[in-house]
Amino acid sequence: MQHAQLGRTGATVSRLVLGTMNFGPHTAEEDAFAIMDRALDQGVTFFDTANVYGGTDHKGRTEEIVGRWLAKTGRRDEIVLATKVFGEMGPGANDRGLSALNIRRAVDESLRRLRTDHIDLYQMHHVDRSAPWEEIWQAMDLLVAQGKISYVGSSNFAGWHLAQANEAARARHALGLVSEQSLYNLLSRDVELEVLPAAEHYGMGVIAWSPLSGGKLGGRSEKGVRRGTADRRHDPADLTAQLDRWEAFCQERDLAPGQAALAWLLHRPGVLGPIVGPRTMEQLDSAIAAVDIVLSDEDLAALDEIFPGPGGPAPEAYAW
Repeated sequence: MQHAQLGRTGATVSRLVLGTMNFGPHTAEEDAFAIMDRALDQGVTFFDTANVYGGTDHKGRTEEIVGRWLAKTGRRDEIVLATKVFGEMGPGANDRGLSALNIRRAVDESLRRLRTDHIDLYQMHHVDRSAPWEEIWQAMDLLVAQGKISYVGSSNFAGWHLAQANEAARARHALGLVSEQSLYNLLSRDVELEVLPAAEHYGMGVIAWSPLSGGKLGGRSEKGVRRGTADRRHDPADLTAQLDRWEAFCQERDLAPGQAALAWLLHRPGVLGPIVGPRTMEQLDSAIAAVDIVLSDEDLAALDEIFPGPGGPAPEAYAW
């Protein structure tokens, strides 16, 4: 397993992030326990969850599953544990967002569900345009001082939001954001314009979610249907041709498409690593094997031809 620093912090994490969103809604608790055991045994030390995960009928269930696994195994200190705050967790007007009121309530509830006394990386799941940064950082700084969290990260932020957040933290002499979790894969490369350059400037590690674009980059199943694109009405002709070229690229190099898509992200500058959300042990083992794949400069150039990015960071991508 490869490891790297968590942004500009002194903490070290695995470059594959174990996403737990499927635990509960799609993966039974017993199987989730086995997946977490295997992941940690194989060197995956970075576990990611969120307070809203678990399904619409049981938000918080995923954190509860992770918490019961931690209580059963006693392996809390072997992992870097990340969760998120923002989503609606109850009927009250203050049961969502990034108000100081909700942050205080939400972190205590996450700690209870996770059966731990601290969260290593507490991530804002979305920007809250109604909450001033002074309020957000006052709440986060208090949690750090109380020992409830170690670091603060973001998710689904624009480059401008990263700048706003970090400059507000700098004014308070606080550490600020150390990571950003963004949609990033071969089919979705918009973050290369603003988010990646901003994250690099502020010394943040970028974590890529949906690395297989909802399964589209995972190749064809045994029945010949692409994973995640069984309904062809949502798979336009231009995407079909693109994915055909992608699968030919992988076949020529004897690579499993899903593994190659993960390996591409591991080769991207500024990317800490992708989140893998296995529903089964087979999917976990396949993802772990991707760490050992080396793509040549020629391979990377060929992928740029199949999946053109925005052309570089902004404004160079669209102006002189």
